[in-house]
Amino acid sequence: MKSKEIKIPGPDHSITISAVSETVRVSVSGKVVAESKRALRLEEAGYPPVYYVPREDAFMSKLVRTTHYTYCPYKGDCTYYSISAGGEKSEYAVWTL
Repeated sequence: MKSKEIKIPGPDHSITISAVSETVRVSVSGKVVAESKRALRLEEAGYPPVYYVPREDAFMSKLVRTTHYTYCPYKGDCTYYSISAGGEKSEYAVWTL
């Protein structure tokens, strides 16, 4: 089995993680799918910022696990969930380690 490349963030690919001081609420088609006072904001090398919400703060019953997965050398293996309330636009909308 081929080993996976692992990279460490640095000057050429920075990653900054910070606590979010306000409540983060995620809504799709008017339905709240997550709400957290413990969210983190991740800024990675020129990509738009993303928010990480603890799984305990997501309404997992509103998410549908998929068979899609990816690998990032900075963050590791990821599996994906879709949000049925959002239709096609919400396919693979959520990922988790």
